[in-house]
Amino acid sequence: MVVGAAAPAEPEGAPHVAAAPAIALRQVWLGWHDRIALRDVSGAFAQGALTALVGPNGAGKSTLLKALDGRLNALRGQVRIRPDLARHLACLPQSAELDLSFPISTFDLVALGAWHRLGAWRGMGAADRDAVEAALDAVGLGGFGRQPVDTLSGGQLQRALFARLMLRDAQIILLDEPFAAVDRATTEDLLALLHKWHGQGRTIVAVLHDLDMVHQHFPDTLLLGGQVVDWGPTGRVLSPANLHLARHLCAGGLA
Repeated sequence: MVVGAAAPAEPEGAPHVAAAPAIALRQVWLGWHDRIALRDVSGAFAQGALTALVGPNGAGKSTLLKALDGRLNALRGQVRIRPDLARHLACLPQSAELDLSFPISTFDLVALGAWHRLGAWRGMGAADRDAVEAALDAVGLGGFGRQPVDTLSGGQLQRALFARLMLRDAQIILLDEPFAAVDRATTEDLLALLHKWHGQGRTIVAVLHDLDMVHQHFPDTLLLGGQVVDWGPTGRVLSPANLHLARHLCAGGLA
């Protein structure tokens, strides 16, 4: 099943050419050794789609995200990133996966978003530094550049990580529970940033637990329960019957 935003209008009389999906999955099985976390996942994230990835605990949400960004190889099947987008993919992991013990400033954390372009040896020029400051301003952290990251609150850290994504300028953005343990104001500001990226035609996939938020802000949803329960328009996918099935699959040990 292919999901995603509508394609931009074409000039009158122009032949219609369907855009290839940003990410396609074909009969993908994921897991470790003798444990299967996800089975037989097939479908596609259309270019420009804004998709919520939801399901009960143990449904395989974070596992799928790791496969999409290359941290986990499929046991079977294929995960295909469109070739022209493969180098323009960025992932924001769960905050629990981040090591904040290394002494680094908030400015330097955000500047890491430009690593793919600058590399290890090229120094940052004035334009690069201005871009970091602009990203900090855009997420409400103007003036926080010199502050050590281990002194930031949970919401401030998440804002800084979104600023780093801005420097990365990715066309495919993967987010694992991006609004966990952050305040409402931060959530609203970061949601606005997601909508801005979506309006720019970027492909966004976010693991989420708040179904009210999904209904309000995400046009497409992939519901998992150790397998695909449904994938498509949010209003259809998050039906009571589908949610009950996802819970049943996970509670039954099938996830």
